[in-house]
Amino acid sequence: MSGSVVLLVTSPRLPAGVLTAEAWDLVRAHPVFTAAATPQSDALVAAGASVSVLTSAFVDTLLTAVSAHGTVVWLAAPDGDEDLARELGLRLAREPGLAALELVYGSWDPPGARLLDVVTVMDRLMHPTHGDAWKRAQTHESLAPFLLEESYELFDAIASGDAPAVREELGDVLLQVVLHARLAEETSDFTIDDVAGDLVAKLIRRNPHVFADTEVGGIDEIIANWEQIKKAEKARGSVVDGVALSQPALALAAKLLQRVARANLDVPLPPPTSLGGRLFADVAASSEDAETALRAAALAYMESVRAAERGR
Repeated sequence: MSGSVVLLVTSPRLPAGVLTAEAWDLVRAHPVFTAAATPQSDALVAAGASVSVLTSAFVDTLLTAVSAHGTVVWLAAPDGDEDLARELGLRLAREPGLAALELVYGSWDPPGARLLDVVTVMDRLMHPTHGDAWKRAQTHESLAPFLLEESYELFDAIASGDAPAVREELGDVLLQVVLHARLAEETSDFTIDDVAGDLVAKLIRRNPHVFADTEVGGIDEIIANWEQIKKAEKARGSVVDGVALSQPALALAAKLLQRVARANLDVPLPPPTSLGGRLFADVAASSEDAETALRAAALAYMESVRAAERGR
């Protein structure tokens, strides 16, 4: 066999020039060919590699180069150059004596790499002249109802046990996060990296049993530590400060009762002389999640309505 063609595939989501030691050895020792100049090919040239940009006859040129050099490297485009790989593979299957075909991953996507694609696509959508006019016209306030709607749709998907729907709805919630962060770049002087950085710092800070040497005896201690750290961070004047007032009323009542119980406060409930007072008392007396329970009852009633309509 006369030589080898090495298909070198790299991740477009990593900085140009970030390659494995094996990949660097290949590109320094053998001629490199590619179909277009890219930041990756520029990085190789800057490091002293011999890179040739081809415009046509890719397979024939590569096989001719194999005859002259023994081993050549094809630096794949960000999409992997699947058409060229297929054409080359078919050619070598018909004429196996021409060369061997090898695949080498010079770099690969780390976990979470597709989140970088989300940011890139959002930047394109928010371009001042070539982006999406509707998204550029939005504000945090105008988008807020969509965030609630998408969160409820995710809740429905989780409640139904529909994994594909959960996957899709998680993406819709993520869209809201990324869009809000992108708007903030222009209005509030923070970015998606600031949001992610704050989250990472918070997770590390509030989980010292994982990231430090704090010992815990179980989940109850983990929750207690979290609440204690959170209390020190927020420096709130009341245990009910920070409760989201826009959440549904039953969930709001449950959250208030939870906060009061954790603080070991004895506060009388609203008098049960009104519908609101009676509902509040029911939430306090039940061990169930009131919001979920009422939702389940409403959905069951909805099915009963449909059944009655079918029975007419």
